[in-house]
Amino acid sequence: MIKHILSGSVLEVKIYVRDHKDAIYQDKENCLQLLRQDKRKSVQSLAEYLECEYLKKETEIRRVKALYDHDLSFKKVVCGVDEVGRGPLAGPIVAAAVILKPDSGLENLILGINDSKKLSKKRREELDVLIREKAVAYAIYEMSNLDIDRLGISYCNHEVFRGSIRSLEVQPELVLSDGYKVKDYEGENISLIKGDSLSASIACASIIAKVHRDKLMERLSVYYPEYGFEHNAGYGSPDHIEALRTKGATPIHRMSFIRNFLSED
Repeated sequence: MIKHILSGSVLEVKIYVRDHKDAIYQDKENCLQLLRQDKRKSVQSLAEYLECEYLKKETEIRRVKALYDHDLSFKKVVCGVDEVGRGPLAGPIVAAAVILKPDSGLENLILGINDSKKLSKKRREELDVLIREKAVAYAIYEMSNLDIDRLGISYCNHEVFRGSIRSLEVQPELVLSDGYKVKDYEGENISLIKGDSLSASIACASIIAKVHRDKLMERLSVYYPEYGFEHNAGYGSPDHIEALRTKGATPIHRMSFIRNFLSED
């Protein structure tokens, strides 16, 4: 794998290692040995770098495999659901439902999945693409600020869960939800405290729901630039609240959430 490049310069070896870490991993013991046997100290040090990287990767594989094995332990078609947008002052509430492949083999694992709040924006967007590619089925469902004002946030919170499950192309046998059960859902449902740290399907649902809603709020920020939706996603940041007090509400604000801000002097 790496033997042919060792005849090149140190820079060429470093670039090759940087760009082929995953491929080298498939034959890591032999590749690490060849690097250590090279007479150049800077090439030898690449073996230590790769060993550290592979230790991190193997730790991550074990962590993510445990999330998959948790869902597989039910021996059913498992769907994970999660929501984002319960607390903002503007925009919709969004839920996602995800069904993953019933196999925790390395080729099926989506490394990096976690509670979406623990991930950077860039990493969430990368994982969003992978989840959509690798999932057996996924669906996203949203309810607008008008729905929230008319029906209440609690009803909409549970309806986006139910709607995302209804929208799946594959019927789940078990729904796993984060923190609390889905009200009035007629199928089997288990709630998990900190579910996005326990269940692969919930973690994936958390990520694609957040990416979907964040992108929606970024698009809306073009029409309402003063409110900072591109960075606050409709939550009550200082610049958002200041804009509410000076400019008033927009058509995407939740009037039931912002009356206190509008009435303050």
